[in-house]
Formats: sequence, C-alpha cells, structure tokens
Amino acid sequence: MTRIAKLALADGTVFTGTAFGAEGEVYGEVVFNTSMTGYQEILTDPSYCGQIVTMTYPLIGNYGINAEDSESRGIFLRGFVIRELSPVPSNYRSELTLDEYLKQNSIIGIEGIDTRALVRRIRVQGAMTGVLSTTDLDDDSLIAKAQSSPELVGQDLVQQVMPTENADWSEGLNTLARPTALFSAGCDGNDAERPHVVAIDYGMKLNIPRHLQESGCKVTIAPGTSTAEDILALNPDGIFLSNGPGDPRPLDYATKTIQDLLGKKPVFGICLGMQLLGLASGCDIFKLRFGHRGANQPVLNKATGRVEITTQNHGFAVSTDSLPDNVEVTHINLNDQTAEGIRLTDVPAFGVQYHPEAAAGPHDSHYLFKEFFDMMCTPATS
Repeated sequence: MTRIAKLALADGTVFTGTAFGAEGEVYGEVVFNTSMTGYQEILTDPSYCGQIVTMTYPLIGNYGINAEDSESRGIFLRGFVIRELSPVPSNYRSELTLDEYLKQNSIIGIEGIDTRALVRRIRVQGAMTGVLSTTDLDDDSLIAKAQSSPELVGQDLVQQVMPTENADWSEGLNTLARPTALFSAGCDGNDAERPHVVAIDYGMKLNIPRHLQESGCKVTIAPGTSTAEDILALNPDGIFLSNGPGDPRPLDYATKTIQDLLGKKPVFGICLGMQLLGLASGCDIFKLRFGHRGANQPVLNKATGRVEITTQNHGFAVSTDSLPDNVEVTHINLNDQTAEGIRLTDVPAFGVQYHPEAAAGPHDSHYLFKEFFDMMCTPATS
C-alpha cells in the first residue's frame, strides 16, 4: 500500500510524495547533493548529521546496498529525499534494497516530489530547516514545526558522531596494492619505521584512515574531544584532523587542542578539520548559502595551476577577507571562489575543504596523502 510523506520547509513550502524507509517524523537542515553515484557513501557520511539530504540525480537505489561501501558504523543523516526510488537493484554486490536499508536504520525517505523545484528553492533561499513526516500530514502543522525547529548553526553535532575512546586502525584499501612509492626520505617502509598518525575523529569517513594506512602510516584514531596532552601521549609523528558535521565555531575544545598542537607535529586537516585548523590559526568562518555537496566540484590548485574535480560536503568555509599573515590559500573553488585549501607558513600544517579520499570518486587529489607523508618524514629545518 502506498504511504504518503510530506516535507515542509521553514519558508512555508510543502512537498507531498510517497514514503519509503521508516515511519515517523524528523527535522533537520534541508540540503542537496549533486552526485550521480555514491548514495550509500552519502547516507553513511557522519558529516550529514542533523540534515535532510536531497539527491539531484533522479534515479536512486538502482545498484542497492552492500556492507563494504559504508563510510561509518551507521546512518547519521535524518531524512532522505529523492525523485524516484529504484525498487529492484542491479548489482552483483547488492545485499539490500535502499528501502530495506533505510527501514533497518530507522531513516525516513520520500520519493516522487519535484526535486528540481526543491533544489532551486534551496539555491535561491539558502539551506533551511525542514520537517519530514509520514505521521503528521497537515501542511499548517508541519510548517509551524519547521519554523520552530532549531537551526543547525551554533549546534555541536560532533559529539553525536565521534568515537568515545582510542582505537588502532589496520585496514587499507582492499582494491589497491600498497603504494610503496609514497615512502620518502626519512622513512624506509619497514613497519617499525612507519610514521605514526593520530587521527582526531570528529565524524570521520572510513576511507580516510584507509588512505592513511595505505600511504604507509601506522594509524591511531582518537575522539574529537581529546586534548593536546592526550594526543601527544600517543607519541605521533603527525596529526590528522577529520571531517565532521555542522558548525565548527561552537567546538572550542577542538580549536584549543589544535592550537596547543601546532608547531609540535605536522598537521593535515580535511573538511571540518580544515575549518578547525583555520579557527585555531585566527581565521574567520562563515556559513555558505547552500553549501558544496557533490562529486563534481572544480578546484584550482594555485601551486600547479591544475584543476581538480573533487568530492565535497560542507556548509561552512574559511573567510579569505582577513587571513592572518601566516595563513595562505592554496586551493580555490572555481564555482564561487571560496577557499578550498590553506597552509600555514610558519609551522608544518595544511588542510583542504574537499575530500581527497573520495569514496566514491573522483581521485584527482590523492596526492595530498603523499604530501602529508612527506611532511612527517622530512626532517625539520631550523
């Protein structure tokens, strides 16, 4: 039997469609992702915590779900919006349908709405709070709930998705041979000589520690609330700052830890990790109108002049209007000219706003893991 679902936005717009997945009602910031593939990786990306995600590609679910492609221990987004659900997956690796997967994880989905109209509204009005419901189908009631629900800005969502204790990581990239060419001066590739990376987990995608491991590193994962003393007690050669959800500005504990670590060990940050590196270095952060979410974002590498096609998922950015003297922009988003990479000139630390680990694809930016490896393995010069 067909089930009705409704999505109401805080601006008073209501979309009516067909429910799939779980029953219930949720609120969250309504955003969109332009990827044509990778819906399972999007569903399991902890950075979407607190959000209702709309896919712009019209047919979703056509290759099903499998355990290997998950990017975390579960689903952290609050709702899923698509144009058309494919009920029969065609993929030899498929273990579940998308509908079954959402039901198992208590996630509400809605299909059959005009996602083009929804995305256009978000692009014009900006990302806004919405309510997705299969239980309350009264438009006025849903609009009132959307307008009274808390906004994502100012919330600390990291503590909802991060681990609670340290853990060693040993998994690499199953489909790739170990890239021994990444080893450079100061590291000979023996297990005893592998640089030790402590990855501070604010909601990290699993393909990140896989890449760090595959690049030749020993990896330890630490909770996002770890102090500098906690991190340094693990005797790292380098420190990684992970992606994660929401607004970086309330995360004073993370900013303080990074400030205390800068200059002591090489630092590499991705996505939220770059924003926190920016805050720790004295940069300002601002909220983008509708964010960058997709696997097709063009980024200019200022050092090489090359354009990289990148995977992105962020709603905040480092402001370039008043950068401290020791911070330089290394990468630029060619769609809106926002900063996609920064580097500190006085200590070994850099970050990028996009996802070089890119699951699923593209792979233009894998070189950044080699840069981090080389930074740890190159003796410091005075």
